[in-house]
Amino acid sequence: MTQKIMLSYVKLHIYFILIAISQSQNSKCKQADGRDNVDWAILYKAPGQASGKIIVSTNAGAWVDGNAELTQRDQQSFGVTLLHVVGNHAEIKFLAYNNVPPGMPSVKTKSNSKGVIIVQTTQNTDAASWIVHTVPGFPAAKTGYSWPVAENAKGHILICLTISESQINAIAASLLRAEPLVHYNDIPETETVGMQYFKKLSDGQFPTVPPYLSRQSIKTAGQPAVTVNVYSKSATSRYEIYKRVIVKALKKTIKVWSRRDNKLKGDCRVVERNIRLIKSPARVNNHDTNLDADLTNWAVSDPGNIFCLIDRPYAKNQTVQSAMAVCIDQAAIFARFNDIAAQVEDCP
Repeated sequence: MTQKIMLSYVKLHIYFILIAISQSQNSKCKQADGRDNVDWAILYKAPGQASGKIIVSTNAGAWVDGNAELTQRDQQSFGVTLLHVVGNHAEIKFLAYNNVPPGMPSVKTKSNSKGVIIVQTTQNTDAASWIVHTVPGFPAAKTGYSWPVAENAKGHILICLTISESQINAIAASLLRAEPLVHYNDIPETETVGMQYFKKLSDGQFPTVPPYLSRQSIKTAGQPAVTVNVYSKSATSRYEIYKRVIVKALKKTIKVWSRRDNKLKGDCRVVERNIRLIKSPARVNNHDTNLDADLTNWAVSDPGNIFCLIDRPYAKNQTVQSAMAVCIDQAAIFARFNDIAAQVEDCP
């Protein structure tokens, strides 16, 4: 083999190594099989299912089967996105919050929020994502991928939004009102210079004075960008987040899927500002779900095109609890959840 040919092989080898390194820096949402980056991904795991149904920004015309069981890290969207949350990478940093933090049983917190903010710290790179979900004790930081198998019996939603780092401060501003329990953060201050709300969040400096309500707007990184409005309230506000916050902000009727108490009913008193409760059981494509086992709380606007994931059930006691709603204005996402919301209870 001539020196010229050997040099060509070496260059080619280095090229593929560089590609592998760049692809392995997982700071963005992934398609269903975990390979390519996508602008957003939403997985709905109905009770009793091991993999769930998924839609992504490049394939949102219908719910499709998850590519692998959630107990498997590889070859499925959220397992791959979380690769360097559960493992180590010098240029992937994150902040994780969960009211049931991994390995910390019986921790008291005012919040019910769960999520991860992931940032790639590579120089001259703007890459980040925000995962919002409903799974207690997940993911555990830096200890290997471990999906809590006991949660397969329950219904869960995981949302991933690919964002630019400039959106992180607005997310933090909303989280401050929800008062989440931050159980891990290694995002360096060099990545969040000038982000006063993020610093307060990472330091646990939650506000104790008004305003008790926050409305922030962020956009995903794709083109066209998707608008996401985040509404949050502190426990001190005593606001009812569904009617007092979401309906008031959207100026529309909403259809709500949520566990509920016997005190807070549907509300049809104000024209085009109703709260209609979705009937249980329901179907996520061909997977059955029901309010006894489904831990998700979500709503769709009527008319569209807005879908909201809320971290509190539709119950009277949430007026004295902090709460947050992540509302996505995207027609395909709305359509998939509106299909599930086809049947609503009669007005009381």
